[in-house]
Amino acid sequence: MATEQGGSSSTEYIVHHLTHLKVGEGFWALHLDTLIVSTLLGAVFLWIFYSAARKATSGVPGKFQAFVELVVEFVDNQVSEVFHGNRGFVAPLALTIFVWVFLMNFMDLLPLDYPALIASAAGAHYFRAVPTADVNTTFAMSITVFVLIIFYSIRAKGLGGFGHELFTAPFGSHFLLWIPNFFLNLVELLSKPISLAMRLFGNMYAGELVFMLIALLGFTVAGLDLGSGLGFFGQVVMGAAWTIFHILIITLQAFIFMVLTVVYISMAQAHH
Repeated sequence: MATEQGGSSSTEYIVHHLTHLKVGEGFWALHLDTLIVSTLLGAVFLWIFYSAARKATSGVPGKFQAFVELVVEFVDNQVSEVFHGNRGFVAPLALTIFVWVFLMNFMDLLPLDYPALIASAAGAHYFRAVPTADVNTTFAMSITVFVLIIFYSIRAKGLGGFGHELFTAPFGSHFLLWIPNFFLNLVELLSKPISLAMRLFGNMYAGELVFMLIALLGFTVAGLDLGSGLGFFGQVVMGAAWTIFHILIITLQAFIFMVLTVVYISMAQAHH
Protein backbone atom coordinates (compact mmCIF):
# COMPACT_ATOMS: atom_id res chain seq x y z
CA MET A 1 0.00 0.00 0.00
CA ALA A 2 2.89 2.33 0.73
CA THR A 3 4.07 2.53 -2.84
CA GLU A 4 0.66 2.45 -4.47
CA GLN A 5 -1.05 5.43 -2.92
CA GLY A 6 1.55 8.11 -3.45
CA GLY A 7 2.86 6.87 -6.81
CA SER A 8 4.94 4.12 -8.38
CA SER A 9 8.19 4.92 -6.57
CA SER A 10 9.45 5.73 -3.11
CA THR A 11 10.23 9.30 -4.15
CA GLU A 12 6.71 9.86 -5.45
CA TYR A 13 5.28 8.35 -2.29
CA ILE A 14 7.25 10.73 -0.04
CA VAL A 15 6.49 13.76 -2.21
CA HIS A 16 2.81 12.84 -2.17
CA HIS A 17 2.73 12.65 1.63
CA LEU A 18 4.65 15.93 1.99
CA THR A 19 2.23 17.86 -0.25
CA HIS A 20 -0.43 19.97 1.43
CA LEU A 21 -4.09 20.30 0.53
CA LYS A 22 -4.08 24.00 -0.32
CA VAL A 23 -5.69 26.85 -2.18
CA GLY A 24 -3.65 29.61 -3.79
CA GLU A 25 0.02 29.68 -4.59
CA GLY A 26 3.20 31.05 -3.08
CA PHE A 27 3.05 33.32 -0.05
CA TRP A 28 -0.73 33.56 -0.18
CA ALA A 29 -1.36 29.80 -0.26
CA LEU A 30 -3.62 28.48 2.48
CA HIS A 31 -2.87 24.98 3.75
CA LEU A 32 -6.40 23.73 4.30
CA ASP A 33 -5.33 20.47 5.92
CA THR A 34 -3.31 22.35 8.55
CA LEU A 35 -6.18 24.75 9.25
CA ILE A 36 -8.77 21.96 9.46
CA VAL A 37 -6.80 19.63 11.72
CA SER A 38 -5.49 22.35 14.07
CA THR A 39 -8.98 23.84 14.43
CA LEU A 40 -10.53 20.44 15.16
CA LEU A 41 -7.84 19.65 17.72
CA GLY A 42 -8.38 23.05 19.33
CA ALA A 43 -12.06 22.16 19.65
CA VAL A 44 -11.10 18.78 21.14
CA PHE A 45 -8.90 20.54 23.71
CA LEU A 46 -11.74 22.88 24.70
CA TRP A 47 -14.22 20.00 24.91
CA ILE A 48 -11.93 17.90 27.12
CA PHE A 49 -11.33 20.63 29.67
CA TYR A 50 -14.88 21.97 29.55
CA SER A 51 -16.22 18.47 30.19
CA ALA A 52 -13.82 18.00 33.10
CA ALA A 53 -14.79 21.35 34.62
CA ARG A 54 -18.51 20.70 34.20
CA LYS A 55 -18.33 17.23 35.77
CA ALA A 56 -15.85 18.16 38.50
CA THR A 57 -16.79 17.09 42.02
CA SER A 58 -15.42 18.10 45.41
CA GLY A 59 -15.23 14.47 46.51
CA VAL A 60 -13.00 11.72 45.20
CA PRO A 61 -12.38 12.58 41.54
CA GLY A 62 -12.87 10.09 38.74
CA LYS A 63 -10.03 9.03 36.49
CA PHE A 64 -10.87 11.63 33.83
CA GLN A 65 -11.08 14.49 36.31
CA ALA A 66 -7.91 13.32 38.07
CA PHE A 67 -6.02 13.25 34.78
CA VAL A 68 -7.11 16.76 33.80
CA GLU A 69 -6.30 18.08 37.28
CA LEU A 70 -2.87 16.44 37.06
CA VAL A 71 -2.15 18.21 33.75
CA VAL A 72 -3.38 21.57 35.08
CA GLU A 73 -1.34 21.23 38.28
CA PHE A 74 1.75 20.19 36.35
CA VAL A 75 1.55 23.21 34.05
CA ASP A 76 0.76 25.61 36.91
CA ASN A 77 3.79 24.36 38.87
CA GLN A 78 6.04 24.91 35.86
CA VAL A 79 4.71 28.43 35.37
CA SER A 80 5.04 29.34 39.06
CA GLU A 81 8.72 28.32 39.02
CA VAL A 82 9.53 30.57 36.07
CA PHE A 83 7.02 33.43 36.09
CA HIS A 84 6.80 35.41 39.31
CA GLY A 85 4.17 37.96 38.33
CA ASN A 86 0.40 37.64 38.04
CA ARG A 87 -0.24 34.25 36.42
CA GLY A 88 -3.88 35.04 35.57
CA PHE A 89 -3.16 35.06 31.83
CA VAL A 90 0.19 33.29 31.54
CA ALA A 91 -0.89 30.03 33.24
CA PRO A 92 -3.94 29.46 30.96
CA LEU A 93 -1.76 30.42 27.98
CA ALA A 94 0.85 27.83 28.99
CA LEU A 95 -1.85 25.17 29.47
CA THR A 96 -3.31 25.93 26.03
CA ILE A 97 0.10 25.76 24.36
CA PHE A 98 1.11 22.51 26.05
CA VAL A 99 -2.09 20.58 25.36
CA TRP A 100 -2.77 21.99 21.89
CA VAL A 101 0.79 21.44 20.66
CA PHE A 102 0.77 17.93 22.14
CA LEU A 103 -2.48 17.09 20.33
CA MET A 104 -1.12 18.42 17.04
CA ASN A 105 2.11 16.47 17.54
CA PHE A 106 0.12 13.35 18.43
CA MET A 107 -1.32 13.22 14.91
CA ASP A 108 2.10 11.98 13.82
CA LEU A 109 1.38 8.70 15.61
CA LEU A 110 -1.60 7.87 13.40
CA PRO A 111 -0.97 5.17 10.75
CA LEU A 112 0.69 7.07 7.94
CA ASP A 113 -1.67 6.30 5.07
CA TYR A 114 -5.00 6.40 6.92
CA PRO A 115 -5.57 10.19 7.04
CA ALA A 116 -4.68 10.42 3.35
CA LEU A 117 -7.07 7.56 2.50
CA ILE A 118 -9.90 9.22 4.42
CA ALA A 119 -9.19 12.52 2.71
CA SER A 120 -9.04 10.76 -0.65
CA ALA A 121 -12.48 9.26 -0.04
CA ALA A 122 -13.71 12.83 0.56
CA GLY A 123 -12.21 13.98 -2.74
CA ALA A 124 -8.91 15.45 -1.49
CA HIS A 125 -5.89 14.02 -3.28
CA TYR A 126 -3.39 15.48 -0.79
CA PHE A 127 -3.67 15.71 2.98
CA ARG A 128 -1.08 16.17 5.76
CA ALA A 129 -2.42 15.43 9.22
CA VAL A 130 0.38 16.89 11.40
CA PRO A 131 -0.08 20.67 11.75
CA THR A 132 3.21 21.16 13.61
CA ALA A 133 5.10 19.60 10.67
CA ASP A 134 3.95 22.68 8.73
CA VAL A 135 6.30 25.64 9.26
CA ASN A 136 3.34 28.01 8.88
CA THR A 137 1.80 26.64 12.08
CA THR A 138 4.94 26.86 14.18
CA PHE A 139 5.75 30.37 12.97
CA ALA A 140 2.16 31.51 13.56
CA MET A 141 2.44 30.39 17.18
CA SER A 142 5.93 31.79 17.68
CA ILE A 143 5.00 35.16 16.19
CA THR A 144 2.05 35.29 18.60
CA VAL A 145 4.51 34.65 21.43
CA PHE A 146 6.76 37.40 20.02
CA VAL A 147 3.86 39.87 20.14
CA LEU A 148 3.23 38.89 23.78
CA ILE A 149 6.91 39.41 24.58
CA ILE A 150 6.75 42.96 23.21
CA PHE A 151 3.44 43.61 25.00
CA TYR A 152 4.67 42.45 28.41
CA SER A 153 7.94 44.30 28.00
CA ILE A 154 6.17 47.60 27.22
CA ARG A 155 3.64 47.01 30.01
CA ALA A 156 6.41 46.48 32.56
CA LYS A 157 8.79 49.23 31.42
CA GLY A 158 6.57 51.65 29.54
CA LEU A 159 7.04 52.54 25.89
CA GLY A 160 9.84 54.95 26.72
CA GLY A 161 11.60 52.46 28.98
CA PHE A 162 11.34 49.74 26.33
CA GLY A 163 12.82 52.02 23.67
CA HIS A 164 15.52 53.29 26.05
CA GLU A 165 16.56 49.73 26.88
CA LEU A 166 16.81 48.83 23.19
CA PHE A 167 19.49 51.48 22.68
CA THR A 168 21.31 51.50 26.03
CA ALA A 169 21.57 47.84 27.11
CA PRO A 170 23.81 45.97 27.57
CA PHE A 171 26.89 48.09 26.77
CA GLY A 172 25.82 51.44 28.19
CA SER A 173 24.05 54.67 27.30
CA HIS A 174 26.84 56.45 25.41
CA PHE A 175 25.50 57.56 22.01
CA LEU A 176 28.32 55.73 20.20
CA LEU A 177 26.95 52.48 21.66
CA TRP A 178 23.34 53.03 20.60
CA ILE A 179 23.67 51.25 17.25
CA PRO A 180 25.56 48.18 18.61
CA ASN A 181 23.06 47.94 21.47
CA PHE A 182 20.10 48.19 19.13
CA PHE A 183 21.35 45.52 16.72
CA LEU A 184 22.26 43.15 19.55
CA ASN A 185 18.83 43.54 21.13
CA LEU A 186 17.15 43.17 17.73
CA VAL A 187 18.99 39.89 17.09
CA GLU A 188 18.04 38.67 20.58
CA LEU A 189 14.37 39.53 20.05
CA LEU A 190 14.11 37.96 16.59
CA SER A 191 16.00 34.81 17.59
CA LYS A 192 13.26 33.90 20.08
CA PRO A 193 10.36 33.35 17.65
CA ILE A 194 12.68 31.84 15.04
CA SER A 195 14.15 29.31 17.48
CA LEU A 196 10.70 28.45 18.85
CA ALA A 197 9.25 27.84 15.40
CA MET A 198 12.17 25.98 13.84
CA ARG A 199 12.78 23.68 16.82
CA LEU A 200 9.21 22.38 16.85
CA PHE A 201 8.92 22.24 13.06
CA GLY A 202 12.27 20.49 12.60
CA ASN A 203 11.54 17.75 15.11
CA MET A 204 8.04 17.02 13.82
CA TYR A 205 9.05 17.16 10.15
CA ALA A 206 11.93 14.76 10.80
CA GLY A 207 9.64 12.42 12.74
CA GLU A 208 7.18 12.41 9.85
CA LEU A 209 9.96 11.53 7.42
CA VAL A 210 11.14 8.65 9.60
CA PHE A 211 7.63 7.16 9.61
CA MET A 212 7.59 7.42 5.81
CA LEU A 213 10.94 5.65 5.53
CA ILE A 214 9.73 2.88 7.84
CA ALA A 215 6.59 2.53 5.70
CA LEU A 216 8.81 2.10 2.65
CA LEU A 217 10.94 -0.56 4.34
CA GLY A 218 11.09 -3.89 2.60
CA PHE A 219 12.63 -4.02 -0.83
CA THR A 220 16.08 -5.63 -0.79
CA VAL A 221 18.72 -5.81 1.93
CA ALA A 222 21.92 -7.77 1.26
CA GLY A 223 20.24 -9.60 -1.61
CA LEU A 224 17.37 -10.81 0.55
CA ASP A 225 13.92 -9.89 -0.68
CA LEU A 226 12.04 -8.30 2.21
CA GLY A 227 9.09 -7.11 0.18
CA SER A 228 6.67 -9.72 1.51
CA GLY A 229 6.17 -11.19 4.99
CA LEU A 230 9.61 -10.38 6.42
CA GLY A 231 9.43 -6.81 5.12
CA PHE A 232 6.02 -6.36 6.73
CA PHE A 233 7.39 -7.76 10.01
CA GLY A 234 10.28 -5.27 9.85
CA GLN A 235 7.85 -2.41 9.29
CA VAL A 236 5.78 -3.45 12.32
CA VAL A 237 8.78 -3.85 14.65
CA MET A 238 10.57 -0.67 13.60
CA GLY A 239 7.33 1.28 13.44
CA ALA A 240 6.40 0.21 16.97
CA ALA A 241 9.87 1.06 18.31
CA TRP A 242 9.89 4.49 16.67
CA THR A 243 6.33 5.17 17.87
CA ILE A 244 7.30 4.49 21.48
CA PHE A 245 10.32 6.76 21.18
CA HIS A 246 8.31 9.40 19.31
CA ILE A 247 5.78 9.62 22.16
CA LEU A 248 8.61 11.07 24.24
CA ILE A 249 9.54 13.48 21.46
CA ILE A 250 6.06 14.88 20.91
CA THR A 251 5.56 15.37 24.66
CA LEU A 252 8.98 16.94 25.12
CA GLN A 253 8.47 19.34 22.21
CA ALA A 254 5.14 20.51 23.61
CA PHE A 255 6.77 20.99 27.02
CA ILE A 256 9.73 22.91 25.57
CA PHE A 257 7.49 25.25 23.56
CA MET A 258 5.40 25.94 26.68
CA VAL A 259 8.35 26.54 29.01
CA LEU A 260 10.25 28.76 26.57
CA THR A 261 7.13 30.85 26.03
CA VAL A 262 6.81 31.46 29.77
CA VAL A 263 10.56 32.10 30.12
CA TYR A 264 10.56 34.65 27.29
CA ILE A 265 7.55 36.49 28.73
CA SER A 266 9.17 36.50 32.17
CA MET A 267 12.43 37.85 30.72
CA ALA A 268 10.49 40.57 28.89
CA GLN A 269 9.39 42.01 32.23
CA ALA A 270 12.89 42.06 33.70
CA HIS A 271 14.86 45.32 33.70
CA HIS A 272 18.48 45.48 32.62
